[in-house]
Amino acid sequence: MGEVLRPGLTNLGMGHVFEELIRRFNEENNEEAGEHFTPRDIIQLMTHLIFLPIKDEIQSGAEYQVYDPACGSGGMLTEAEDFLQKLTQAAGKENIKIELFGQEVNPETFAICQSDMLIKGRNPSNIKYGSTLSSDDFPGKQFDFMLANPPYGKSWKGDMDALQEGQEGRKKEVRDTRYIVALPGLAQDKKLPLIPRSNDGQLLFLVNMLHRMKQQTVLGSRIAVVHNGSALFTGDAGQGESNIRQWIIEHDWLEAIIALPLDMFYNTGIATYIWLLSNKKPEHRRGKIQLIDATNFYKKLRKNLGKKNCQLTSEHIETITQLFLDFRETPASKICDNADFGYHSITIERPLRLTTHVTAERMSKFKATTDARLHPLANALQAFVGQEPHKDFNHVRAALETYVKQNFFPLQRDDFKVLCDAFTEKDETAEPIIKKHTKTAISYESDAELRDTEKVPLTESIEHYFAREVLLNVPDAWIDHTKTVKGYEILFNKYFYKYQPLRSLAEITADILALEMETKGLLSHIVSNKEEMQ
Repeated sequence: MGEVLRPGLTNLGMGHVFEELIRRFNEENNEEAGEHFTPRDIIQLMTHLIFLPIKDEIQSGAEYQVYDPACGSGGMLTEAEDFLQKLTQAAGKENIKIELFGQEVNPETFAICQSDMLIKGRNPSNIKYGSTLSSDDFPGKQFDFMLANPPYGKSWKGDMDALQEGQEGRKKEVRDTRYIVALPGLAQDKKLPLIPRSNDGQLLFLVNMLHRMKQQTVLGSRIAVVHNGSALFTGDAGQGESNIRQWIIEHDWLEAIIALPLDMFYNTGIATYIWLLSNKKPEHRRGKIQLIDATNFYKKLRKNLGKKNCQLTSEHIETITQLFLDFRETPASKICDNADFGYHSITIERPLRLTTHVTAERMSKFKATTDARLHPLANALQAFVGQEPHKDFNHVRAALETYVKQNFFPLQRDDFKVLCDAFTEKDETAEPIIKKHTKTAISYESDAELRDTEKVPLTESIEHYFAREVLLNVPDAWIDHTKTVKGYEILFNKYFYKYQPLRSLAEITADILALEMETKGLLSHIVSNKEEMQ
């Protein structure tokens, strides 16, 4: 037998070689890489953030499950496993068992991920094929650690159509219990729908992960997921995206959001953020959310990889991780209360005000274009109002109602509307139209064109805000409380805004004069050169 020049690799070693080949292939084909491959520096930051805070609580002999609902070729799972193994070995923890689970909708990357699991001696059946959003292939399964970089800005309409149920002829609805949830404070018969717009389903991957958190263990579950900026603020109060943020924040699951540098991914240069979540927050983090601005922590690449032109070094990763672990206010770290991100969306109404004016021209046009049955009603209106504008429609309406009653006029459903459209006009100086008059209160008809909405922070009284911001300008306004809805948005940049003072007029003038001096004689020089060439 020949001499063994190099010992054979273990299954795990072969897996690392296989994954390295995948990584290099993906980087060389970076136009498509972003769909199924997350840069290793991003994953390394995520593993630091998800594992280091609980490193001392990991027990020897324990079993831990790691899950990625959009696992692609499996890189995030294997990086998480490697980091956790090194972390536990360094801490002297023994016999740690780590199981990897994932789901992938792309058949090619699914096959690559399963192959990687086979080479490493892992159970390939833990990697499921299909869409996580429409197919729950791990029913009832919970995990200790979850990481993901789901697709963002991508339609999930196909999944939505697959999930919708309902009787023929009626509107179909999504009834998957992952996306229809209870919330403290809601009535027993009411549920909070977590259904975002069909053109972007990224937050549903996070919803799916949150349903898989372990409740009974000491560690609970920890989640790190990448989203783009729209996940922070898209969706008005009551809409799916806002409801998801409300569900997360009111359960106090969100620990931190880290803003990453631009141009970190192969196929997009847009702003991206890592969300960190846990259902077992430490005491000092409860009721708080940490925002970390890491946009300035990067090193430029010598050569672009698609749209990726910068990376996080190990020093950057350590700095960002330490900002998270320190949990204190710095120029790059802000600590906020959960309620800071919530608001009430209130609907402001103002009364409808109409002036009635029966001119000869209007009367002629009315009789030429409407059913003759209504002409006596128009004549009665003219007799009551006369030729001059009448600014109190309440009196006009009462007079018409009296006429109808006394003359047994066959009034139909839209007759009053036809008459009003022909002989009234909006007038802010007219009397407000009364809708209902009781012994204790008067309510008015609202003018839809004057309707407005305001966002009132949860930290402020609606009544105080309304009195200060609205009534001072429009004293006749009121709030339609039946339309008040709670919403949540995370305006990340607001917390790191730095005021840049405007330049003085003298500075601007000096710059203009300097430019003028630099260009002095430029035109004559160009003209003279042109003449010489001729």
